[in-house]
Amino acid sequence: MKQLVTRQVVPISLDEAWTFFSSPRNLSKITPDYMNFRITSDVPDVMYEGLIITYNVSPVLGISVKWVTEISHAKSKTMFVDNQLVGPYSLWHHQHHFKEVEGGVEMTDIVTYKMPYGVLGRLLELLVVNKKVKAIFSYRTKKIEELFGIGSAVVPK
Repeated sequence: MKQLVTRQVVPISLDEAWTFFSSPRNLSKITPDYMNFRITSDVPDVMYEGLIITYNVSPVLGISVKWVTEISHAKSKTMFVDNQLVGPYSLWHHQHHFKEVEGGVEMTDIVTYKMPYGVLGRLLELLVVNKKVKAIFSYRTKKIEELFGIGSAVVPK
């Protein structure tokens, strides 16, 4: 099992941050184009606990994968958690935290994930997946800076 933690201060208000990041429709705006990310279910403007979202995504070699997540926790302007129900991981647990700080909003992402397939999955995780997950979150950090301005960030290594 792997865990990735990223932190980024975005120079916007907590209301603006929550409005943008709690809308499932905005996820495609901060996801790399090569992933061909597409929501396939009807989604509301703002997420809520129990919301199921289905996607098609191509994380590796252009191979399309169905991904289904559930918003298991949501506390307005504070945090939400999405868990993969169906997809490429045996575990995907993604916490999104928001905290008002001097200069804007500190956003912390904590992603815990694990590949299926035992030893083969661990090898794939080591050789490909860990780098890919870090690259996606590095892209996200840069894209958020483009959209909202530069605050401060701790980019995954």
